[in-house]
Amino acid sequence: MKTANLALMASEPKGTLPFAAFEWMVSLRYLTPHRKGGMTFLIAILSFLSFFIGVSALIIVMSVMNGFRIELQSKILGFNGHIIVSPRETPLTDYEAVASRIAKVPSVKSAMPFVEGQVFVSSSFSGSGAIVRGLRLEDLRRLPGLANNIKGGVLDTFDQGQGVVIGARLASSLGLQIGDSITLTSPKGDQTVLGTTLRQKPYQVMALFEVGMSDIDSGFVIMSLSESQAFFNRNDDVTAIEVYLKNPDLAQSERETLKSVASRPVSLVDWRQRNSAFFTALQVERNVMFMILLILVIMAALGVVSSMTMLVQSKQPDIAIMRTMGAERGAILRIFFITGMVIGALGTLFGVIAGLLVCNYIEDIQKYLSWALNTQLFPSEVYFLSNLPAKVDLCEVAIIIFTTLILCFLATLYPAWKAAKLDPVEALRGG
Repeated sequence: MKTANLALMASEPKGTLPFAAFEWMVSLRYLTPHRKGGMTFLIAILSFLSFFIGVSALIIVMSVMNGFRIELQSKILGFNGHIIVSPRETPLTDYEAVASRIAKVPSVKSAMPFVEGQVFVSSSFSGSGAIVRGLRLEDLRRLPGLANNIKGGVLDTFDQGQGVVIGARLASSLGLQIGDSITLTSPKGDQTVLGTTLRQKPYQVMALFEVGMSDIDSGFVIMSLSESQAFFNRNDDVTAIEVYLKNPDLAQSERETLKSVASRPVSLVDWRQRNSAFFTALQVERNVMFMILLILVIMAALGVVSSMTMLVQSKQPDIAIMRTMGAERGAILRIFFITGMVIGALGTLFGVIAGLLVCNYIEDIQKYLSWALNTQLFPSEVYFLSNLPAKVDLCEVAIIIFTTLILCFLATLYPAWKAAKLDPVEALRGG
């Protein structure tokens, strides 16, 4: 191999163009295993694997975090309004007029009055706490999180007030099916001389919904607006008005407009304020995971420094002979630069491919591992979602690739520079 390299060098004229064919040939030959460079080759393989694992892990983790954020945001905004308009000073008895005025704002998609209260839901088999939300039938049909997620039953008699719609997980935990009866118990009952009594009333389950968020599917009961007003002893008023915007990102800028249009004392809370702690925690976790996994890529870059330094040390006689045969310092530098960059580029390339493949089939992989290990790797009660989401952001992938290649570039410069600065006489004397 050494003889072939020297013969190739002898055939190359002095002053060839940068990154000529002979530079690539010598660099790629240095990456192949040989008798005297076993340890160097092993370190190069470990560096390649570190780049491969680091890049693929970064893409997978960042994509899953993006999937969590996007899915949770869509589920939350599909079931809850973008802005909640609550009454101040006096009860919201004029909700029809206020909702009508708000709905006429150009940026508003719909305005829905609702009643909300906590209850205890019981069946013949079990009981559970839940939240009752009272809606009009036309609003229920327009609610993004419910309209497209009714899994059974009919809503034709919903406004008659004798039936309710419950989440599929709540129905499963209580052993209920469509047509069964449940009992709702509220502490806000009638006022008597002995105090407030409990309010209990049975309802028939007329339909089931499944939004995909475990806390919603297991904790909400939907009933008609008029029936919820009667059940919670409300004097023809509502809890608040949910406002859905055409663009949820305009919630902050539209607050003053909606407050002015309401024409009565109200307080407004947008979806970012209501879920700020949750989304902030997700963002912090995402940033921390990125930094942790980036350390793995940095370790891979340090591995390149080690392998390239050992390669330069072992190839000192070759470098000296190439220099004495006319190879310029720049050619020597590029030879070792190409060697290090090939390690990083191949690790990055295969890492990107593996990361994208895992993201594409992540739900199938999760199901298979759960089956193989006989355990639930992704419990919806903990992660809120019934499926493991992954959303690849091509900009983030580009940033990961760019960052990795920059680290590899920086890791390769010093060993390549040391090789180019090597004195041929000293190298031959030392060899």
